[in-house]
Amino acid sequence: MDDLIYNIKSYVSSVFPITIIDIIDIGVLAFLIYWGIKFVRETRAGGLIRGIVILAAAYFVASVFDMKAITFIMNNLFNAGIFAVLILFQPELRRTLEKMGHSKLSKIAVFQNLSEKEDSSGVWANAIEAVVDACDDLSATTTGALIVFEQESKLGEQIATGTIINAAPSKELLGNIFYPKTPLHDGAVIMRDGIVLAAGCFLPKPQKEESINKSLGSRHRAAIGMSENSDAIIVVVSEETGTISVAENGELKRGFTRDSLKKYLRGALIPERTAFAAKADKKQHKKGGAK
Repeated sequence: MDDLIYNIKSYVSSVFPITIIDIIDIGVLAFLIYWGIKFVRETRAGGLIRGIVILAAAYFVASVFDMKAITFIMNNLFNAGIFAVLILFQPELRRTLEKMGHSKLSKIAVFQNLSEKEDSSGVWANAIEAVVDACDDLSATTTGALIVFEQESKLGEQIATGTIINAAPSKELLGNIFYPKTPLHDGAVIMRDGIVLAAGCFLPKPQKEESINKSLGSRHRAAIGMSENSDAIIVVVSEETGTISVAENGELKRGFTRDSLKKYLRGALIPERTAFAAKADKKQHKKGGAK
């Protein structure tokens, strides 16, 4: 019986010589292909890929018919083309790599300091309260506002375009910044770690500006552009209608009220306690009750 099992295993391994390393290799390759397709779909690279396919077909035809001049030109073109692609699509490649770096894997509790995350919860809770109060007042008076909540992606380039404030947020402070006759009202406020770090900041344009609703103004477009370039959450108050909107991951959600905005921001910015911490608290509570 043992010989039969051994023979079957030997036959299977000879027909399908796949090891654990092969499975990992295929998985990594599938992941890279997935990100490559996603990169092509979300950027201008689609037209470039079609051009490369046409050139590759021309190179194949030239090689088959032994067209030496065309083959020589194509060889040099492809050698230089790799560097040209890297230069042309540097911004898109950078955004893609940043998104990979800020994926869910990097947010696992093992890689983060739990005490620091929990300490920041109280700071963000106070900041969110101030922001939603300010947005509610600004919405009632149809005063435009643009507030960026920095997360994992650091926004140093945008902060450098504005004026450093470095102050605790309050309804009064945000109201003064966005008052139409003040110097900083046209730009964006950027918040880091629950603090108003800078105001009057310029944000990047969206990737596909032509596909955005024509009724949206410059603030909404800037919010979408910033959310495409980073993992930041951006709150917008329309100066025409007073509508409160939130941009995240390249998408704009509109029609927020004070309560729904508060709920959304708390869910996005205040880290949830881990199951380990909750279990420890429960154990401590039972221990205290037993005494």
